[in-house]
Amino acid sequence: MTTSEILKNLKQLLMELKDNTVYDCSVIDVSKIHNEAGNITVVENGENTPFDVKRIYYLYDIPGGEVRGGHAHYELEQFIIAASGSFDVVLDDGKNKKRVTLNRPNLALHIVPGLWRELYNFSSGSISMVLASHVYDESDYIRDYKQFLDCKK
Repeated sequence: MTTSEILKNLKQLLMELKDNTVYDCSVIDVSKIHNEAGNITVVENGENTPFDVKRIYYLYDIPGGEVRGGHAHYELEQFIIAASGSFDVVLDDGKNKKRVTLNRPNLALHIVPGLWRELYNFSSGSISMVLASHVYDESDYIRDYKQFLDCKK
């Protein structure tokens, strides 16, 4: 890839970063199949996700009062699901903030790139399952809030 192609891609990413807002995120009912023996929720690439899932991880045993997240992504999209218990997610686009409470395992919060996110208020025994559109890449993270705000200008 040439230097001009890299710069063009970077400019495109920064434009997407600037354009995405908290209003581009939504809670999606991914499915719940009820059975007397218990419920099941199925998440399938191309069926009920707006991106192909490349990585899955989950947060658990989070001590009371702790905050997770505290970053933004240039490209990565996420589905965040409360697999167990409940927690709050605060989305921030640099101008607006939106708080979403997740407490049902059939609901997924779709987070688009370019938004700061923080997860907090975890109930005892809660599990946050995250489905991500990309494999881990440290260069996709913005971990400094001031830098995030500068990118959104």
